[in-house]
Amino acid sequence: MTEPIWQTEVDAERINHLHRETAVAALGIEFTEVGPDYMRARMPVDARTVQPYGLLHGGASALLAETLASCAAAHAAPAGRQVVGIEISASHLRGVRRGGQVTGLVTPHHLGGTLQVWQVEIVDDAGKPCCVARVSLMTLDPAAR
Repeated sequence: MTEPIWQTEVDAERINHLHRETAVAALGIEFTEVGPDYMRARMPVDARTVQPYGLLHGGASALLAETLASCAAAHAAPAGRQVVGIEISASHLRGVRRGGQVTGLVTPHHLGGTLQVWQVEIVDDAGKPCCVARVSLMTLDPAAR
């Protein structure tokens, strides 16, 4: 089994509670699993997340990816440190029609002292990939600001 990378206590229920009354909650994003070096969350493909053609909006996929990476980075950072997103690159591989949901999986690509890079894979209900994203985040010491 992989050693946990999390520096602070974390579980899906705690993360979901933290995101109430945010864009994450408004889009129906729900964290479902926290493993030793990954997190999963799902998002409905409904009126909140589709574009006019009834397909999942690319911005909604990017928000899911950024949410997963930011949350993972925050829990992988040393206690007392803060993380901020500095770059996201998302490739939309397949359209997803209204109905059902998509699920994102985030895993670390690089966990440095000041820079973290995370990979996010988003799949549809059939497990087919619909988006892959890479998110870079800076780890900051709030006392040094």
